[in-house]
Amino acid sequence: MRQTPLYDEHVSLGGKVVDFHGWALPVQFSGIVQEHLHTRTKAALFDCSHMGEFRIHGKDAVRAYARLVCSDPEGLPLGRGRYGAVLNENGGIIDDIITIRLAEDEWFVVTNAGPLEKVSQMFCGAHTGIEDVSDATAKIDIQGPSARDVLVREIPEAAGLKYFNARPARWKNVDLVLSRTGYTGELGFELFVPEAAAVDLWRALLSHDGVIPAGLGARDTLRTELGYLLSGQDFDESRTPLEAKMDSFIAWDTEFTGKEALLEQRSQGGYAVIAAIKTGDRRAPRHEFDVKQESAVVGRVTSGTFGPSVGHGVGLAYVTQELATPGRALTAGPKDLPIVTTSLPFYTAGTCRK
Repeated sequence: MRQTPLYDEHVSLGGKVVDFHGWALPVQFSGIVQEHLHTRTKAALFDCSHMGEFRIHGKDAVRAYARLVCSDPEGLPLGRGRYGAVLNENGGIIDDIITIRLAEDEWFVVTNAGPLEKVSQMFCGAHTGIEDVSDATAKIDIQGPSARDVLVREIPEAAGLKYFNARPARWKNVDLVLSRTGYTGELGFELFVPEAAAVDLWRALLSHDGVIPAGLGARDTLRTELGYLLSGQDFDESRTPLEAKMDSFIAWDTEFTGKEALLEQRSQGGYAVIAAIKTGDRRAPRHEFDVKQESAVVGRVTSGTFGPSVGHGVGLAYVTQELATPGRALTAGPKDLPIVTTSLPFYTAGTCRK
């Protein structure tokens, strides 16, 4: 397994390390539920250095990049981030991405670990002005209602940063990218730093009162309570943005790979869509459970877990559009666990926009 620059830190803190897309990452430290609830009430640190990062230099390079993504990066205002996706010719989702405009002629892109090699070949093969900086970049997320109060003591520029905005910043003479984004539903920041500075920054942030390390387990329960999708699990190249309900992130007035296929699918209709599902107790739907209406299989669960902040099972599943409407009673799994479709998010008290 590949190791992030923070691997030794995780081991010294007692982190339980697992294989995640070929990376040795901690699934938990003190415990998934404890780390989950701490993130909801205080602040936690997550090592996300396995993810991919790209820098785009110049208008010609971003035009080439724009043809590969469905989110109109050319029209992105300075200092803003935008969610989107990389598609294949059939409209299938290769990966979801965030594009940030750092300067008039510079963009910064964040991708996932699973499809990184394929995405890198696509991006870097499109133009010489697109640079894969993943191996040189560490990513540390600080998430939780007190994240801003902690971070401004180290990086004062964090004080006025608004939701889904980003900017270059400095910490102890180290240049970094600071974004007001995250995967937890709480107020938080993602810091993209040179690998050599990762350990020092991690230790500095962890030294503040009320900050604990958190692992992949809590990251998964936190994101599921918000209904955030996981690349490679809630979607892959067999699913389109229409099926994954990413419609609002598609820039239909631009040209991009897979657009014709999406237009045809939208016109024909009848495709399955992802839906939020919940249980009435602590039991949870699980990944790849069949979803049934009476005895007929009508869909499949992609994500499912117990939601510590809501007190019941939560999940996501692909079902027909008719069954995706809130309030439909269904069952999931071999023991016919009762579930009901509902609206997102499951957890409504998140602080991410505050």
